[in-house]
Amino acid sequence: MEYMSQEGYDKLVAELHQLERVELPRVREAIAEARAQGDLSENFEYHAAKREQGRLLSRISFKQKVLENARVLDTNRLASDTVGLLSKVEITNLGNNARTTYTIVSPHEANIQERKISIKSPIAQALTGRKVGDIVEVRVPAGLQRLRIESITL
Repeated sequence: MEYMSQEGYDKLVAELHQLERVELPRVREAIAEARAQGDLSENFEYHAAKREQGRLLSRISFKQKVLENARVLDTNRLASDTVGLLSKVEITNLGNNARTTYTIVSPHEANIQERKISIKSPIAQALTGRKVGDIVEVRVPAGLQRLRIESITL
């Protein structure tokens, strides 16, 4: 079972819809055009389109499985005093006093440009279950970091 936000669920549904309704028909049309050119054994366009079709079908199948097992979390029922899934956490890196805010999301919603980190990431795992004012140590690729939780919101 995979817990996620309503926004993440809706985005996944939209991606699946795009793949099934737009991308797959485009690739199938490319296969038909390439097949119409004759000899398939040396037809690069045909083989490229078939590879693309396989890749798309694999992505569609993966997204369908994720949606089958997805459960949308009701943010009204989540605790806002401890860090958990869908929490927006402001932290201070005690090594350089830099403040950063992250939203902790499911692995399928993670996007570092949007400051959304996976619940399975080392930072999120270290923060999970902690409260405002707690100091946590987390091992990241850059080394050991000490982080203080400044605020938690949903």
